[in-house]
Amino acid sequence: MQKIQGALEKQTGVENVKVLFNAAKVKTEFNGEQISADKLSDTITDLGYEVQSMKVKE
Repeated sequence: MQKIQGALEKQTGVENVKVLFNAAKVKTEFNGEQISADKLSDTITDLGYEVQSMKVKE
């Protein structure tokens, strides 16, 4: 949990990260002009976790 949160918080443009481990979800607030949802997904995948889906609210 802290591994995911720490890695995402280090990304430029990420403003808030909440890992809901029991629900297998990660919620983030980020600046879409600085980083994309795909890049955040790649970061999680690089840590060895599977990203099953993404939902982006504007």
